[in-house]
This record gives sequence, structure tokens and C-alpha cells, in this order.
Amino acid sequence: LTKLTGTQSEAADYEFTTLTCIPGTIHYRGAKIQLLDLPGIIEGAKDGKGRGRQVIAVARSCNLILITLDAAKPASHKRLIEHELEGFGIRLNKTAPNIVFRRKDRGGVAFSTAVQATHLDEDIVQTICKEYRIHSADVILREDATEDDLIDVIEGNRIYVPCLYVVNKIDAISMEELELYDRLPHFVPICAKLDWNLDGLLEEIWERLALVRVYTKPKGQIPDFDEPVILKGHIDSQHTVEAFCNRLHKSIMNDFKQAVVWGTSCRFCPQKTGKDHVLEDEDVIQIIKKV
Repeated sequence: LTKLTGTQSEAADYEFTTLTCIPGTIHYRGAKIQLLDLPGIIEGAKDGKGRGRQVIAVARSCNLILITLDAAKPASHKRLIEHELEGFGIRLNKTAPNIVFRRKDRGGVAFSTAVQATHLDEDIVQTICKEYRIHSADVILREDATEDDLIDVIEGNRIYVPCLYVVNKIDAISMEELELYDRLPHFVPICAKLDWNLDGLLEEIWERLALVRVYTKPKGQIPDFDEPVILKGHIDSQHTVEAFCNRLHKSIMNDFKQAVVWGTSCRFCPQKTGKDHVLEDEDVIQIIKKV
């Protein structure tokens, strides 16, 4: 946190130096990204040990989780942290299961699948529903889901968050161990003390957040490249012209006529578009209202 944001956060050679949530702001590519330094969690945190519930509750509201690991410590610490987060309903680097689950008043549990299911069948689905005292529901599989996926859908309170494993203190390990970390997915090796690979960490954070910068252009003036409007989200519907207008003010869509867009999302520049046009990073937009 101190290296990336300039906000002072206590650090020492011993564990659990951070005792409370310390916020900081990263200024990167014209965007402001808030970074929260949370206290470490211990085994049993999901059950409330060591103020674990308070810490994990903050993580549920984040768009990206960075798990800091010590390169000189056992790799089992990673699995321990994952287990605590999963016990609190956080699913790391996963997408929501493509399962349709609808409760109904009568008719029993109806199970159907659009793909070949290797983990679930009608008996397993009915058993799971019986455990939750669900006697009538429609369950439709649109992917080869597991029992845990179905339970997550029934619970309905799971959070799917991208995650990066930041391996710190790489100056204390050999080159062979470093190359092994580099091959693993979602891992970013750094050394905060020596400022190694901090730029690479910022690049990974930007890519995982899937932020889109959109610049505004008043009529008859040059675009404002100092303060971009940031659209966040991993699906196209969160990057449309309508989403951009709602980001500014929800009343804009009441008088919206069309938009004029310059950038990589256009077939030609400038291009007149409607509200469903999907914007891309560093596009320039001008909104035209009804007269």
C-alpha cells in the first residue's frame, strides 16, 4: 500500500502488523483506484476468530482481491486463505454457474439439462433440494455443473470476485522457484522493499478490473483528456452508451437522441450511435439531446 499509493501503512519483519483497514488511492492511467490494506486473517476467520468476519465482509464488497503471500513461507498458506474466503461465500477467479433455478408452488422438482451432465442427475438434484426443504422447483443445467455449484445457486448469496496472488519477498528465493511462480496462473511475483515488478502488478490490476476510460467532448470544443469517465464491469452491457450516460446522471437518458463516438469501437470516425453501442477503452463521446 505504501509503495503504490503513498499512504503510510506500518510494515515490519513480523506478521500481523496491520491491525485495522487502511485506505489508499492509486492514480493510474487517469483512473483513481482505491486500495484497502486489510489485517491478516487466521484459521477459523470465517467463524469469527481474530475479527475475521469483519475483515472478510469488507472483501465481499471489493471488485478485486489481492492476496499477499510470503515467497519464503509454505504454499499451504494460499489454500488456507482460500478456504476461509470460500466459507464466507466468496468464490475466487470463478464465474457464476450457468444454472437456472426457479422455485414454484407445486409440481415437484423438475430437472433438465442442455448439456451432458457428468456430476449431477435427477436423484442428486432432488436430494440437494430436499436438504433445503425445497419441494417444487425448476432446475435447468446449461453447463456441466457440480453439486457445489448447484448449492451456490440455491443459496443465492455467493460473490464471484477476481483475485491476484501477490508473492512478495522474491529476493529471498532462488531463480528456479521464481520461474515456477511465474508459470502459475493469477500469480504476480514482486519485491516491495526493492520495488521489483510493481509496474507489472499495476498492469495486472488494471486488466483484472476491466476498466474502460471514456473521454467527453463538448460540442465545438476539444475532448477533455484530463478527467475520463470510468466504466467498470466485465460484460458488454456495462460499457454501453446508456451505461455511460447513467454513470453521469440517470436523467440524461430521458432526453437522449444519439451519441457521436470516436475511437476503436467505431467502424469509422466519427460514428453516430444509439444507446446500445459498446464503448472501448479511450473512446471519445459526444451526447446529443432531443430538441
